[in-house]
Amino acid sequence: MAAALIVPAQAAFANYEDQTRLSAYVQARAADSLGASALAAQSYHAALARSPGNAVVAERALRQAIAAGDRSLALKAAVTLQTAGAVPIDGQLLLLTEAVNARDWTLADRYLSVLERDEVFSFLVPVMRAWVAVGSGKGDPQAALQQGASDPLSASYVAQHRPLILLATGQEREGLIGLRSRIEAQDVRAQRLLIAAASHLVQQGRRDEALAMLGDVDRPLVAAARTAIEKRKKVPGTIESPAEGVAEFFLRLAIDLRQQDVRQLALTFARLSTFLDPGHAEGWLVASELLASEDMPADAIAALDNIRPGDPARELVSDFRIRLLALSGDRDTALRQAIAATKAKDAGMTDWIRLGDIYGELERHRDAADAYARAIEMPPDEAAGRPLWSLWLLRGGALEQAGAWDEAKAALVKAYELAPGEPLVLNYLGYLQLERRENLEEAEQLIREASRLQPDSAQITDSLGWAHYLRGDVATAIELLERAVEGEPADPAINEHLGDAYYSAGRRFEARYAWTAALLTAEEQDATRIRAKIESGLTPEHASP
Repeated sequence: MAAALIVPAQAAFANYEDQTRLSAYVQARAADSLGASALAAQSYHAALARSPGNAVVAERALRQAIAAGDRSLALKAAVTLQTAGAVPIDGQLLLLTEAVNARDWTLADRYLSVLERDEVFSFLVPVMRAWVAVGSGKGDPQAALQQGASDPLSASYVAQHRPLILLATGQEREGLIGLRSRIEAQDVRAQRLLIAAASHLVQQGRRDEALAMLGDVDRPLVAAARTAIEKRKKVPGTIESPAEGVAEFFLRLAIDLRQQDVRQLALTFARLSTFLDPGHAEGWLVASELLASEDMPADAIAALDNIRPGDPARELVSDFRIRLLALSGDRDTALRQAIAATKAKDAGMTDWIRLGDIYGELERHRDAADAYARAIEMPPDEAAGRPLWSLWLLRGGALEQAGAWDEAKAALVKAYELAPGEPLVLNYLGYLQLERRENLEEAEQLIREASRLQPDSAQITDSLGWAHYLRGDVATAIELLERAVEGEPADPAINEHLGDAYYSAGRRFEARYAWTAALLTAEEQDATRIRAKIESGLTPEHASP
C-alpha cells in the first residue's frame, strides 16, 4: 500500500529536498486509508507545517480534517487552498461557516456570491443569505428566501426556515403559526421544529405553552424535551441566531443526504453543523451515526463525548454509546455500562432493553430473556420506541435460543395476543412450530394470515411454502418457494427449503443446484448438513429445520 501512496506524493514534493516532508504526507495518507483518523490528523498537521502552500497536501488534509471534526486543521488547509486559488466546495462551505461564526457578514456575503455561481450547490444560497441578513440587519431576510421559493431544490428548505426567521426577527406570532403549519404538513424535520418552538417558549417562562406545542408526539427527542420541561429543566434547541439557523440547515442537508446514501458529503454537512452550533446534541448524534456507518466506531464514540451531561438527549446518547462500544468489539465495557444503567435510580424500560440486546449479542440468551422480562415490568416509556408486544417477541426469541421452548412459546403467544395482526409475530410463532414439526395446521394458519397481511415478504412466503411442504403439498410448496427465492436469491434457508422440495418431487439436479446456492451464504453449522445433501441426497437426518 505504501508504494501506491508514494507515487503521487513524489510529484507533489518534487521541489523539496527534505524527505521528511514526503514521509509525513505518506504517513497521513496511510493512516487516512486505514481509518486511523487521529493519527491521520496529526500527520496532516505535520505535513502542512513542513510544506506550507502545498495544495496537494492541503486538499487531502481538508477532507480528512472535516470528516474527523478537526476544525483547526480544516481551516488551515482551506486557507492554504484559498491562497492557491483552488478551494473545493467543502473548503468554500467551511470558510463561509467561519465567517458566520465570526459574525463577519460582509465576508459571508462575499462567499455566498461565489457559491451562487456553483452549478450544484447554488440552491443553498437563499436560506443562507436570509440568515446572513438576520445577522447583519441589512436587507429583507424573507425576500432572500423568496428567491429560492420557485427552485425545487430550495423550496422545502425555504418553507422550513421562513417561520424560524420570523421567530428570530421578533415576529413571534407569525413564526409560531408558521411552525405549526409545517408540523401539520408533516415536515420531515417537524420533530426538530417542535423542539425549537418549545425551547423558545421555555426561555420566556411559558412552560405550559411549550408542553402544548409538543403535544403527544411519540418521538424520542420530543419525549426527552417534554420530560425536561416537566422537570423544569432547560431545553436547548432554539434556532434564532444565524449560526443556529445555518447549523440547522446543514444538519437537515446531512440527514437528507444520509437517506440518499451520500454519506461522505452528509458527514461534511454534519461536521459543519457542529462547528456552528456545538451545543446542539442532534448534530453530534447525526455525525456519530454517519461515522458508525463508515465503520469508525471509535470516532463515533468520540463525537458523542461533545454532548453535554445535562442535555435532554443524554439518555439517547448513553444508549447509542453503549451500542457503539459493542459494535467496536469492546463488549465487556458495553456490558458493564449497560448493567450500571439498569442499576441507576431512574433506570427504565430502555435500559433493560439495551441490556437484553447486548446479552443477545454475547449469546447469553437466558440472561437476555430475563432482561427483556424486566423491561416488560417497567412503566411504559415512549422514549424507548418499543410496543409491548415487541418485548414479548424479543423475550420469546431469546428463550427459544436458550433452548427453553415451552417458555418461549408462552411468550410468543402473549405477543400474538397483544398484536394478532402483526405479520412478524404471526410468522415467527408459526415458523418455530414448523421447525419442531408440531401443530402444523395451526402454524400454517398463522403464517397464511401473515402472508395475507404482507404478501411481498420473501421470508413469510418461504414459511408458507415450507408449511405446505411439511403437510405433503409439495407442488404448492415449490411454487411458493420459487417465488420466495426470486425475492431473496441469496437467502440460504430459502434455497435449502427449495432444494428439499425439488428433491422430494424427483427433480434431483435442480435440488443440488438450489442446495449449492444455499451453501454460498450458509453458516457453518448449516453448511455441514447442506454438503451432506449435495453428496448423498435428502435423508431424514439431513432435512431442513
